[in-house]
Amino acid sequence: TIVGERGQKLSGGQRQRLSIARAVLKDPPVLILDEATSAVDNETEAAIQRSMERIIVGRTTIVIAHRLSTVRHADRIFVLEKGELKEHGRHEDLLAMNGIYAGLWSVQTGEAVKR
Repeated sequence: TIVGERGQKLSGGQRQRLSIARAVLKDPPVLILDEATSAVDNETEAAIQRSMERIIVGRTTIVIAHRLSTVRHADRIFVLEKGELKEHGRHEDLLAMNGIYAGLWSVQTGEAVKR
């Protein structure tokens, strides 16, 4: 891949992967990922998620995402609406609550949430 001056020739997904790699190389005790997979296709997102499973071991990781598949396996998920905490819990618990998260999950995945 030709990078170009200041990375101008990189796609959005390539820039995101490069940013994640740079953050991981620094080996911080706390890793903050803000929309880390927003500019990548579903296949690349899945590959990044598999890699993240290894990267997050032993460190606090805060993941900010609109794609719920990105946070599906998180220990704790916080659902904010207009800056206010509305729900929190694990993926399965939030689906069982049948609230905001469950509604968003249903829209994003096309899966009906069991009531």
